[in-house]
Amino acid sequence: MRRSWRSLKTIAGFFGAIALTQFGANTPAIAADTVVVRFGLFTETISLAELQKAAKTGELPGSLQPYAKRLSEEQRRFFLGALGMNIPMNVVTINRLVNTQIGTTILSDFATALARKDKAGVQALRAGLVLGSTAPQGLSILSFIAAYPSKRLEIDLPKAFIVAGSLNTAFWRTQQFMLAIAPQLDSTTPQIAYPFDPSQPGTAQVKILNLSLNDQKRDRKIPVDVYWSTAATPDKPLIVLSHGFTSVRTDLYYLAEHLASHGYVVAALEHPGSNQTNTNSALQGKTNVMKPQEFLERPQDISFILDEVEKLNQTANHPLQGKLATNNAMVIGHSFGGGTALQIAGAELQLERLKQRCKNNLTTFSQAEVMQCIAQKLPENTYQLRDTRIKQAIALNPTTSLIFGETGLTKVQVPTLVLASSADKSTPALTEQIAGFDKIPSPKWLVGIVGGTHLSVKDPTTTLDQIGKPNTPISGGEVVGEQAADVRKYVKAIALAFAFQMTPEAKNYAIFLTSDYAQFASTTAFPFRLITQIPPDAMAVVKEFVEK
Repeated sequence: MRRSWRSLKTIAGFFGAIALTQFGANTPAIAADTVVVRFGLFTETISLAELQKAAKTGELPGSLQPYAKRLSEEQRRFFLGALGMNIPMNVVTINRLVNTQIGTTILSDFATALARKDKAGVQALRAGLVLGSTAPQGLSILSFIAAYPSKRLEIDLPKAFIVAGSLNTAFWRTQQFMLAIAPQLDSTTPQIAYPFDPSQPGTAQVKILNLSLNDQKRDRKIPVDVYWSTAATPDKPLIVLSHGFTSVRTDLYYLAEHLASHGYVVAALEHPGSNQTNTNSALQGKTNVMKPQEFLERPQDISFILDEVEKLNQTANHPLQGKLATNNAMVIGHSFGGGTALQIAGAELQLERLKQRCKNNLTTFSQAEVMQCIAQKLPENTYQLRDTRIKQAIALNPTTSLIFGETGLTKVQVPTLVLASSADKSTPALTEQIAGFDKIPSPKWLVGIVGGTHLSVKDPTTTLDQIGKPNTPISGGEVVGEQAADVRKYVKAIALAFAFQMTPEAKNYAIFLTSDYAQFASTTAFPFRLITQIPPDAMAVVKEFVEK
């Protein structure tokens, strides 16, 4: 989930940035040519000129100096960074987003923090965003303030606290949950000798075959990178990789290469309706960020790929001839792709509750929940898209909280491994992975990356855009690249061990799918945990926090 996947929540984050650094207590505000922060009978005024100067000089406005001592260094950096932050969307895209059902709901939530005598808060916010995006430098907090259709933008501070405190509720509940179960996560040092290291590359020389496939029935052109070697045999499952929202098929390049070096054939496809190319088009106002039908198209993309590569498997003199086990496949997906993996493994889309839940209070939602709300426009309430050729599934940081309803995950039909990261802001672990994991039938594994973030599992080449991003309650603060090398090493080990469970060598690799190995592989920065069932006492804590 990259920058554009956050389109609506980025706009929400605008107001979060205004609300979340207030003078040492986590909430400032900004206005047209003057910003007024109101607390009962007391007010504080900041001019737009002061804020513009602060953005240039990197120093707090003079009117805030009395409060400077109450701001931490991190809060200072966040406040000043937010002033200079631009959103890379043109006026057509902004106008389209703020006029959607989801966009209007988010604006309505933030309008409650405006001190206005009329009832035009939503309209005023919408106008400020649209007009602000026409500025030469694009939409920023400063251009929004300058375009806000009033001489004064007045913020009701107590109400702003309420709105700001509700941002990304699922993430904060995950942090509370982690503290509550911390005693149960105490580590021990297992006294076990492991026969080999599954995170090390295999001996096969990996080749990449680039395909461009066209599903004429659905009018979808699907690029696929096939990682293979001469060591590949049909005794090993074909592995299909599904990327996240607004992402690319090289998201898990390191993992595809690792699995292929051990004799597996890996097909990494790109979903044309929810990839980075589609999002870039949306940012230019040429298309929607994502259509609701994409929830149905993605699993069908995988089924189509299985059909097409089977044709290659039967094509004389083709390098892949006789090497593919298309009827014995495994799927690995990250984020939205993790949800896709669960769908094609049998999880049923159940949208009745989602359609009710997505009607209001969207500021409390995580990015994953807002994205899932796009499905509310699908005409039916249930969809089943299982492909019986998929025999195992790995879901890395998947989206599950809304789209599968109460019982959709109980319909998963294959062994499943779910990975969750404790510091994931995009798909918070508690609501998106932990609560749902309890519903998935066994055999199943839940892997916890304590200290990991949403993008920690991704290939370093696809996370370079995270450098210098402000750390907010909604996004940023990603642990990626070299910092997350230990996470990727462990992912390589468990993904390989899981794939080998579909081969005659299953017993040799089962030892790596244990809690002992998770603790053995742990590092100071990233304690790893693995369980196959959530203990009843821990599940009681899960329900307590999810149902708050």
